[in-house]
Amino acid sequence: MAASPLTLAPRRAVDASVDHGIQAIVAGTATGSTCSTDLAATPWTFDTVPGYGPGASMGDVIPTGSPRQGELPAEYREASEDELHARIRAAKETLGDRVVVLGHFYQRDEVVRHADYVGDSFQLANAAKAHPEAEAIVFCGVHFMAETADLLSGPGQAVILPNLAAGCSMADMADIDQVEECWEQLEDVYGPLDEPDADGFLPVIPVTYMNSSAAIKGFVGRHGGIVCTSSNARTVLEWAFARGRRVLFFPDQHLGRNTAKAMGVPLERMPMWNPHRPLGGSSEQDLRDARVILWHGFCSVHRRFTVDQIDRARAEHPGVRVIVHPECPMPVVDAADEAGSTDVIRRAIVSATAPTTFAIGTEINLVQRLAAQHPQHTIFCLDPVVCPCSTMYRIHPGYLAWTLEELVAGRVVNRITVADEVAAPARVALERMLAAKPASATPARTA
Repeated sequence: MAASPLTLAPRRAVDASVDHGIQAIVAGTATGSTCSTDLAATPWTFDTVPGYGPGASMGDVIPTGSPRQGELPAEYREASEDELHARIRAAKETLGDRVVVLGHFYQRDEVVRHADYVGDSFQLANAAKAHPEAEAIVFCGVHFMAETADLLSGPGQAVILPNLAAGCSMADMADIDQVEECWEQLEDVYGPLDEPDADGFLPVIPVTYMNSSAAIKGFVGRHGGIVCTSSNARTVLEWAFARGRRVLFFPDQHLGRNTAKAMGVPLERMPMWNPHRPLGGSSEQDLRDARVILWHGFCSVHRRFTVDQIDRARAEHPGVRVIVHPECPMPVVDAADEAGSTDVIRRAIVSATAPTTFAIGTEINLVQRLAAQHPQHTIFCLDPVVCPCSTMYRIHPGYLAWTLEELVAGRVVNRITVADEVAAPARVALERMLAAKPASATPARTA
């Protein structure tokens, strides 16, 4: 008789903590490799050093003047993991409904365990909006996410980023000066960009990914454009194509290319705009023929995934289900079984009824957590090298404990605010996204 599932040996428990795994690798007590042994150090080691910190974005050039975090008090730097967890729990209990803690999917497990809500950037911004009673919103994510929460939260609420050095290299790849210059050059090619043609279409509609600064969202709002997320990019492009001859999509080229390609836009009609070159490095004719102009930006986490990694996963795990994020390069998305946002990936695993082997192409903290939460499946990251998001990893329980205990003491630290002149048009762009509905029921992309 075949063995009942109840008589099978239990699977080995997976530790959701990426930090524990990195510490073991660096100490030599576990096999595996990491992209930087500096990841074993605490984030405050790098607070005074320019750069994004160790991890996937450590090779990216950080803009001059990017925020840096001041020195964390010694009592938090010297506290044990258990002590920090106890202090966080105590502070949250004292604050009650006065505070809501938001944790992005890519945050380390030691932070996520204290979050009242866990999700992607837009889900968490909506969670902030849904709690007008909270005096403070502690956003465990990166800078642009805290800005978006400030845009959508009430005027009396304080949005706090536990570590000011937690930026985003992709968001920084399109700054407002570069985008304004691009717009001026496009006007030289297309003529006045705010005047529709005889058919009622504008020459170009700007579309920005949620992973951008409030200044960029404000620019988009002023110029008839819209914001998108990785889960609604197709709907937003349909909205834009209904109003314009072409789209300027930034800052992530891969999300734009993958989405437009799935909608039938030829690659030759998607020129790249490199802000460091005249006309972005394209000819006037290429720009006139363009359907989507892609900004030369990318996510350093998702750029690490390769077709070779997918081939290796299929060879070593016959029948593996490969799911990648649409910020991955086009050949990787094409080689995968499915592509979707972080929440799409999570829901695919949650809805799988039979034990399945999943190879996932997204940030390691989410992958590791999913593996721990769903032991009936075999879940692993496509990239064998442990290399978390540099900036998400800057948030540590020490910073969370500090910000919460400061609130208990009546002090607000690390508050993120968006100036009114930027906030008003940025909200317009976000509202357009919320109002956009899919023009068709066709899936965004499956292999």
